[in-house]
Amino acid sequence: MSSRPRNKAPSREGKSPRSPRPSEVGRFEGVTAATRKVMQANKGRDTKPEMVVRRLLHGLGYRYRVHRKDLPGKPDLAFGPRKKAIFVHGCFWHAHDAAECRLKSQPKTRTAFWEAKFARNRARDERNLAALREMGWEPYVVWECGLRDLPRLQADLIAFLNH
Repeated sequence: MSSRPRNKAPSREGKSPRSPRPSEVGRFEGVTAATRKVMQANKGRDTKPEMVVRRLLHGLGYRYRVHRKDLPGKPDLAFGPRKKAIFVHGCFWHAHDAAECRLKSQPKTRTAFWEAKFARNRARDERNLAALREMGWEPYVVWECGLRDLPRLQADLIAFLNH
């Protein structure tokens, strides 16, 4: 019998990296294996900023659904009866352009790749927000840098949800 837990996939440590999928061919030119490994470790759900917002709202007595697949963009939090959705955006990945944001940064290497990626991310975000509005939902975006002032964030979220 194996000592490895049944629900875990086998580790790739010590093995050669997997071959790229057809959609990935050419996307990773000039990227070191170490950089690629770091980027693959970034997750898209249950991030620290998202968990801060979820704990804050749950502590205030609000109940919500997480990552509803039937809504455009799979909002981080969805309040069905209120028809309100909250997205928690990381300032780097969603290219926050506020002047006071200190968390945004522009990579120094492969700038053409990153500029195109950020443009696609912004366009996708706008499409998702517009689609939600067309469905009668009211979306709200919480930026990662906004978590620095939790009392203000709490007041903003309460006003949004109770409006």
